[in-house]
Amino acid sequence: MRWGRHRHLPHQRWALSCFLYSSSLSLSSCSSTPLSAPSQSRSQSRTATCFITGGSSGIGLALAHRAAQEGACVSILARSLKKLEEAKQSIHLATGIEVATFSADVRDFDAVKKAIDEAGLVDVLVVNQGVFVAQELENQELDEIKFMIDVNLIGSFNMIKAALPQMKKRPNGGPASIALMSSQAGQVGIYGYTAYSASKFGLRGLAEALQQEVIGDDIHISLVFPPDTETPGLEEENKRKPQLTSIIAASSGAMKAEEVAKKTLNGIKSGSFIVPCNFEGLLLSLATSGLSPQRSVLMAFVEVVTAGLLRFVGLCFQWNWYGSIQSWHAQKKSKLSTK
Repeated sequence: MRWGRHRHLPHQRWALSCFLYSSSLSLSSCSSTPLSAPSQSRSQSRTATCFITGGSSGIGLALAHRAAQEGACVSILARSLKKLEEAKQSIHLATGIEVATFSADVRDFDAVKKAIDEAGLVDVLVVNQGVFVAQELENQELDEIKFMIDVNLIGSFNMIKAALPQMKKRPNGGPASIALMSSQAGQVGIYGYTAYSASKFGLRGLAEALQQEVIGDDIHISLVFPPDTETPGLEEENKRKPQLTSIIAASSGAMKAEEVAKKTLNGIKSGSFIVPCNFEGLLLSLATSGLSPQRSVLMAFVEVVTAGLLRFVGLCFQWNWYGSIQSWHAQKKSKLSTK
């Protein structure tokens, strides 16, 4: 989800935003650094092992490609055996690297635990699986709501719980990483995203509490907030979006999965807790930083200094959204009354 109306901010606001964006990039950019772990030094350097869920397509496949290119030992997990085999072949053709594949449903703890045990050591766990069906709560089937919560949230608990014992026992010390793929809909609630936003907002609470639990084991959590991304399911998802959802969350175009993968891996390697993927995402992350961990002193300063201004900008967006909702309902009632 990209907030297209940001393009109408005053020039002064754009200038400040561009400065903030360039500052964050200078802190988190690690594109020339091979994937071996977060930027903290290891007691003994070695190739990272990377386990990616939802790795057979979309962002997950792009992550697997990039991690393999950077020298990581990659394992991918998804449900479809056919898609897993296709993903394995595409990665081998592009990189010459053989990746391990595991077919399992993230909702099944025993199945994912078996996959993790077979994969062995995990330095970097990317919890990337996700499903999305846009609909107003009143009109959405309970099965769809449960499906999103189970895959997006419960599935993430399952993956992390299965992987933590091995991650804590990794040899040679050095930091490890867990990345959770949220969404900009996990930073702000939007009409028609009721169940989806709930499943993604839950990841933030999971990530913040989990970071406190595992920091003593030198495991770093990254929470990634991609916008709309060009994936196989995006076109189908958009067909079911309520009209008001499209009006409020006006899209200025989707990011490519490869771009999101690059931002994600850079964020993991820099040890960033919050990982925005584009310009609008940075503004949204600053506006919703709250009590989230911040490892950069400079970005902590930026969050404090801009808090008041970004709160005002956020209120302007909210007023605009609620105005659009009221106007839409008024027009709908007017049409019904003239029939």
